[in-house]
Amino acid sequence: MENGENEQLAEKLQTLSGTLINDGSPVAAILAAGHGKRIKSDRSKMLHEIWGVPTVLRVANAASIGLETQNQVIVVGIKAREVAEKTGKATNRLFVYQKEQKGTGDAVRVALSGLSSYQNLHDIYILPGDMGLITPEVIHQLKTEFEKSKHGMMILTGNFSGDTLENTYGRILRVPEFDAEEKPSGVDRGKVIEIKEHKDILALPDGKDYKITYNKRLYCFQKSELLKIREYNAGVYAVNYQNLSNFISCLTPDNVQGELYLTDIISIFNHNGISVGAYTVTDNSAVIGFNVKSVLREMGNIARRKVWKQLRDIIFIEDEDDFFIADEVVRQILELDLKQPPLDIEIGKGVYLGKNVQLSHGVSIRSGSTLNGNIVIGKGTLIHERVSLSTYANQVMVIGKNCIIMRGDMLKGNIRIGDNTSIESSVIVTGSDEFPTVIGNNVTIKGTTYIFGSVIEDDLFIEHSVIKCKKVERTVRKDGTIQSVRWVMPPPQGLDIISSV
Repeated sequence: MENGENEQLAEKLQTLSGTLINDGSPVAAILAAGHGKRIKSDRSKMLHEIWGVPTVLRVANAASIGLETQNQVIVVGIKAREVAEKTGKATNRLFVYQKEQKGTGDAVRVALSGLSSYQNLHDIYILPGDMGLITPEVIHQLKTEFEKSKHGMMILTGNFSGDTLENTYGRILRVPEFDAEEKPSGVDRGKVIEIKEHKDILALPDGKDYKITYNKRLYCFQKSELLKIREYNAGVYAVNYQNLSNFISCLTPDNVQGELYLTDIISIFNHNGISVGAYTVTDNSAVIGFNVKSVLREMGNIARRKVWKQLRDIIFIEDEDDFFIADEVVRQILELDLKQPPLDIEIGKGVYLGKNVQLSHGVSIRSGSTLNGNIVIGKGTLIHERVSLSTYANQVMVIGKNCIIMRGDMLKGNIRIGDNTSIESSVIVTGSDEFPTVIGNNVTIKGTTYIFGSVIEDDLFIEHSVIKCKKVERTVRKDGTIQSVRWVMPPPQGLDIISSV
């Protein structure tokens, strides 16, 4: 990156950065500098979405809730501008730039450099930006366990349930029952000694003990013994800020990867009398990170399954393996169920509901329909198969009570539809900022019809027409019926360039 680009990036990150609350509140350090070559994408790994939200933003949101503070420092590197812009500006969020990706230890060093001007920092919580399924509950529990302990650091760990030969995570080495001299370990038994990365275990010579000192006593592990350890490092840490600042410079790239491993800080702490604890999650899916597309897909499936379990006894979902309901809509449904059950909402196979969709009682959305934008659906409305409803960010679509939107219709933009209105198949309705479309109550629109920027009064019947920027008035004929609208077409244009073949 050239000097000019560096300056522009620095200015951009400064613009997107806020200021931490300097009252001793925890700080979340989110590591989002890596690109992820194995994901095989031009897009940063951190911007790949899990259930509709970039993974780095999912981690940031979970940290804010779980730690009960907005204080965050996000380390960006490859595609830094895109990652920072997508994560977005927040009042108490900082962005710092890691120029070269030299490992997690270096990323944390960069994070600490961004915090150097703050004098009242106590604890820092380090999270990888690709852990998009981590929950506020897991983070809060880690915080609770750390704060009530006397440890200077606590590691979040998982328990590998599959074949240990397939376990590529770093292993948690704990003090065994006996030391190298076969003397009982006593009160030290079970304490965390260090984390040994999988690649470094594989690089150990066969038939030779791996020796390590803890609390002035020697312990020996066989290579095969290390590989069989099921407790693994999840990559999330709670650390005393001052201790971390004091010893981060002690990290060295003395490993197979030639990187600065943050995990080495554990043995450094132990050698300096700073105890390290561990808290094991009960649900390993909360600490999955991804490097390849197949794992990303698996994480999406896990997220979908969790949503289905939340909603399965509240609304009807036709296919538990094929639907999308954004988190915001899930919360809205849960709140509605608490206030005014039953809901009688039905969601068909393959339905997509974006984050700003608002549902009401008795709404039925059939298979393959997509609703994305600021859309409010009234009670009892039926949306048939493969309907598309959408708005831009500054627009709103409101569909009244007991309406019917038929198969394959497309409605887009600023639109307001009254109650008991039926829009039958092959209809397109659009409304812009300047020319919104308003359709009244008890209206029927059918046939190959297009309506844009128009006002349609109550009780009208419109068929096979193109109506642009018009007002269609409700007119009662002498026999008491209401005048219908059919075959309204604008004058043709371009006839002079059309000829017979």
